[in-house]
Amino acid sequence: MKGFRFTYLVCIGLALVMCFGNVAIAKKIKIAMVTDVGGVNDQSFNQSAWEGLQRAQKDFSIKVSYKESRQDADYAPNMETLTDAGFDLIWGIGFLMGDAIKETAQINPDQKYAIIDFSYGKDTPKNVVGVVFQEEQPSFLVGYIAGKLTKANKVGFVGGIKFPLIEKFEYGYMAGVKMANPNCKILSQYAESFTDAAKGKAIANNMYQQGADIVFHASGGVGDGVIEAAKEKGKWAIGVDKDQNFLAPDNVLTSAMKRVDNAIYDMARKLKDGQWNGGDTVVYSLSNDGVGIAPTSGKHVPANVLAEVDKLTQKIKKGDIVVPATKTEFDKFKF
Repeated sequence: MKGFRFTYLVCIGLALVMCFGNVAIAKKIKIAMVTDVGGVNDQSFNQSAWEGLQRAQKDFSIKVSYKESRQDADYAPNMETLTDAGFDLIWGIGFLMGDAIKETAQINPDQKYAIIDFSYGKDTPKNVVGVVFQEEQPSFLVGYIAGKLTKANKVGFVGGIKFPLIEKFEYGYMAGVKMANPNCKILSQYAESFTDAAKGKAIANNMYQQGADIVFHASGGVGDGVIEAAKEKGKWAIGVDKDQNFLAPDNVLTSAMKRVDNAIYDMARKLKDGQWNGGDTVVYSLSNDGVGIAPTSGKHVPANVLAEVDKLTQKIKKGDIVVPATKTEFDKFKF
């Protein structure tokens, strides 16, 4: 009888372990992302997003995945594929996915979505979170560095596609340059692409030939060409989104970092903790570690200039300096 009772209790115990084990497995959070055409290894913001997800996977024991987009037409099908796969949260990485996310979210109101670099404002669907950054702030800081360190008194800016988002980089950078060096000339050109590295290289080479000695890019994969040109010409480039010094350690002066990885990680934490709120837009800035300059900046930027950048950072955080993000704001900005 005692043997039977022991066997019975063991069986019950095993059944409970299996039951609760299965519940734990069933409740494991799954998050996926759809890249834009730059792909997950773009050495820019898609890669940063994936690194944020991987960090969340490690720290929160969640499951993560991604789908790469080769062309704009892939956005909606990729969203649908991940929706059908049962992910708890699906990210669209990049403002070009704005329409695809909204349309998919409206068709699937019980599915959670989030998008980097896009805000729907008051029209945000209840199952969507928009994530935006104050890109003009780190651009201002690297612009200040460029204005301080240029020996030619001429610097450049290469943008990807001319959208308000990329113009935030441009005008923030220009304001920083002018605050550091009011007489510095700024060359500016858009590649009308985020993937054409050859065009980026050609634009940068032209700027260097015109006498610029520092060129900042906000152009995704186009920037690979900008950095390659700097390396070949022995000039300076300024990276974007990630710390891009590793691409050319002797020629990338600094980088204007947009911490997409931190945003993705933060939203994963909120989802895990039950704090995810749809229908909202979250803004990341210098004040919440959403943007900043590259940690490798000290390799090439003198300590006294970095000290000045730190002071400017504090003024921006306090609101004493409001960095311009548009042409209108730039024209009114007091240097």
